[in-house]
Amino acid sequence: MLDSETKAVETPEDHAEELRLWLRLLTCTTLIEGEVRGRLRQRFDVTLPRFDLMAQLDKAPDGMTLSDVSKRMMVSNGNVTGLVERLVESGHLDRRTSETDRRVQVIRLTKLGRAEFRRMAAEHETWIADLFADLSPKDVRELMRLLAKTKASAQKSAARRRP
Repeated sequence: MLDSETKAVETPEDHAEELRLWLRLLTCTTLIEGEVRGRLRQRFDVTLPRFDLMAQLDKAPDGMTLSDVSKRMMVSNGNVTGLVERLVESGHLDRRTSETDRRVQVIRLTKLGRAEFRRMAAEHETWIADLFADLSPKDVRELMRLLAKTKASAQKSAARRRP
């Protein structure tokens, strides 16, 4: 079975260069994300969303509101709520009512949660380094520069569409 990028290369007359670029980015993202998901599951029996939630909380030792976490993760509050419930039950998160607004829940990593996350994060870092091992430091800098330019272009386009 061919991925979208391969199909586009085999019939380039059907695709503009920008479409081929989009497909290349999507293929790389899918490949890398799939590898990270698989390694997290195999090594730690953890999902990528659970890892991502813990990563956000590791940066905020005093905790975050559910709303702030969902914004940072770019998912709905409902998606975060289920993850939080499971992590509270397993002893990885602590949940308390906000001191300033009783309607708001604040969550933070417990000592267990922080220790387990940091162990996972250290290994995750080596996986990412391995996935990009064939890129030189110069390649990485250039790719970062071009991706920043790509992000700005996409944001500009999205802003033009908004009323």
